[in-house]
Amino acid sequence: MKTEKVTFKNFKGETLSAKFEKPVDNNFSSCAVFAHCFTCSKNLNAVTNISRALTQNGIAVLRFDFTGLGESEGEFADTNFSSNVDDILAAVSFTEEKFHLPSVLIGHSLGGAAVLIAATKLPKLKAVATIGAPFEPAHVTHHVKNNIDEIKTKGEAEVSIGGRPFTIKKQFLEDLEKFDADKKIREIKKPLLILHSPQDLIVGIENAAKIYQAAVHPKSFISLDGADHLLTNKEDSVYAGTMIANWLKKYLPVQKPQPLETDKQVIVRTSENGYTTDIKTRNHFLTADEPAEVGGNDLGPTPYDLLLAALGACTSMTLRMYADRKKWNINEIKVHLQHSKTYSTDCDNCDSSSSKIDFIERILEIDGNLSGEQKSRLIEIADKCPVHRTLHSQIKVETKLKD
Repeated sequence: MKTEKVTFKNFKGETLSAKFEKPVDNNFSSCAVFAHCFTCSKNLNAVTNISRALTQNGIAVLRFDFTGLGESEGEFADTNFSSNVDDILAAVSFTEEKFHLPSVLIGHSLGGAAVLIAATKLPKLKAVATIGAPFEPAHVTHHVKNNIDEIKTKGEAEVSIGGRPFTIKKQFLEDLEKFDADKKIREIKKPLLILHSPQDLIVGIENAAKIYQAAVHPKSFISLDGADHLLTNKEDSVYAGTMIANWLKKYLPVQKPQPLETDKQVIVRTSENGYTTDIKTRNHFLTADEPAEVGGNDLGPTPYDLLLAALGACTSMTLRMYADRKKWNINEIKVHLQHSKTYSTDCDNCDSSSSKIDFIERILEIDGNLSGEQKSRLIEIADKCPVHRTLHSQIKVETKLKD
């Protein structure tokens, strides 16, 4: 995904920091505004993974830091739940003016409770999704339950949340009590997706049930079984993002394929997020990456994985095409592949016999009623697949800078 660092003003004139992320081909007809969890930031890994899943499905994302958090201006001590809602509305206004009309609100934890309130003020909104959201905003006071008496008596107190110090003022607690969650959720009247983990120890699963019961149809629930509240396991946030993106296809306009920003077959982009790389081939989006042990995020296959996949796909397609033409009885074709560097004594173009060459092991697994002669013929046909021939041909790659 292509990330652009942007800023916008909240309703007090303070500058909020954000990232605007677009699909690899810069082509989108819908946009989501993402509201992070209490005292978190836009750079939480879970937020990044969810945003990537959306951009891979043609949905742009604005993720921002609430006032006084992350890279945004303002004092956190002077904020409250109402100001969080206002920040979301400011983000929507900015995105509408600068980029595209936001179609979706997505909120995590207290950010989820805030987008439920903000949604009632946005008549053009297409859909809302919450992740681990509390039914009542006042649920967040469990973070400061040991300091509530001090806050009420002295007007404020310094509390530790997630190992970091924050000043919480009395007005913050009083503001939380203003919201009638049941009434507000009934006012949304937009498609609503609720994602929650049964194992969430911070915001219990009963909160999801209450939100669901209060909401009007259409409404949906997806269990994030096994996930913790912050979706710290990459697999959980990737799953959440994928499910949100798939659910939104029901409610967002269909994105018509547009020509690539090139006259070539494929466009590939690697941004600042490590080695994670976006790929678009015709109308299909892919992600390439490197394993975590070499500094990658492991969000997709490596370049050599993709090379093997290309050879394997071409091999199995070629065998299927040949078998169908011959009317041979084959149910399924599998191709197992492994790439390595190996020493070879018959390397014609190597400087010495100790030089290494690329070696690909390809094993065919064919489920069908075939004779020995037919199996031998399929091995011969495998070597004739177009990608195989390309790999064995002289290849010239010409590289130049785009104007």
